[in-house]
Amino acid sequence: MAGLVVSGAQVSYIGQDCREIPEHLGRDCGHFAKRLDLSFNLLRSLEGLSAFGSLEELILDNNLLGDDLVLPGLPRLHTLTLNKNQITDLECLLDHLAEVTPALEYLSLLGNVACPNELVSLEKDEEDYKRYRCFVLHKLPNLKFLDARKVTKQEREEALVRGAFMKVVKPKASSDSVSASPKSRYTPLPSASRELTSHRGILGKCHYVYYGKNSEGNRFIRDDQL
Repeated sequence: MAGLVVSGAQVSYIGQDCREIPEHLGRDCGHFAKRLDLSFNLLRSLEGLSAFGSLEELILDNNLLGDDLVLPGLPRLHTLTLNKNQITDLECLLDHLAEVTPALEYLSLLGNVACPNELVSLEKDEEDYKRYRCFVLHKLPNLKFLDARKVTKQEREEALVRGAFMKVVKPKASSDSVSASPKSRYTPLPSASRELTSHRGILGKCHYVYYGKNSEGNRFIRDDQL
């Protein structure tokens, strides 16, 4: 089968643009595979993975897996990587993994919305990521590695105390943002200056700070504005 690489108990089927796990892959390799790499495909479903009951490592990076991801029971699985997929619901995923992968020790979710860091949003910072780690360790206390970082004793202790409160809740859209017209054109000018027929000043509406050493701004202030 083109694209299939088998080395002992390791099976790789990388970059084949497959949307589902080929039936013949499970039939031919499922009974002996301990490590399965299906990265760089177009997987939206993991149907057919039940044929790989002895898996210890599963690599699913760079696919299209989302919040409807369903894994079969994999009692020996200790390593799972889901980097760069489309997972947004962290709690749902963790609850599912706690049920079907009881031996899991290494998990990586980098590049998913559910993993808040700069890879998915420039608005996220280290504090967001720390809260995420705390919540994950609360749900999966047996993890030894999360993403590319070893779990520390301090993190584990903090997860026991505070992990349940670290769930990230998406903010609701404000009424202003809902009522705003999606076709409204952006302008950097203050609202008071957007009427083309109005020439009234807008002093006091915006605050600009000039840090130059030789400001000559006073030359442009009329006597009636003092």
